[in-house]
Amino acid sequence: MISLTLARQLKEAGLVWQTAVNDFFAIPDRGMDDKIFVISDMMVTMDLLRGWPALTFHGTAEWAADHLLTHEAIWLPTEEQLRDALAGLLRDEAALCLRLALEGEHYVCDIIHQGENLTFQGTSAGEAYGLALRHILSGQNSP
Repeated sequence: MISLTLARQLKEAGLVWQTAVNDFFAIPDRGMDDKIFVISDMMVTMDLLRGWPALTFHGTAEWAADHLLTHEAIWLPTEEQLRDALAGLLRDEAALCLRLALEGEHYVCDIIHQGENLTFQGTSAGEAYGLALRHILSGQNSP
């Protein structure tokens, strides 16, 4: 999973979140930066029943906030979501190139964007994709 910092930078660069079930997100600046939330259509918790671990299903969570507007949250896209967004932005390139490789302990994402060969290195595949995506989005949103 990418860091909250990179996710925030992607949001600021213009990555649009089309919410879906199983999306991960964080609620920043409310003392919960270290908590990861997931959109779910059913709440499941881990409990002990008669001493045995059990998954319990709940229709509501009494402790939950009434609501949260999506612009108040930070989407934490998965590796697949980052790759798909990046591929979508590169689709119109004359020479389409999107490559991910593991080199030593780092993942390297190579792209061709506007005729330029670019390389982005991260500690995870998602981070490498995210850095490449941030670069493209930042360029699109600059004057």
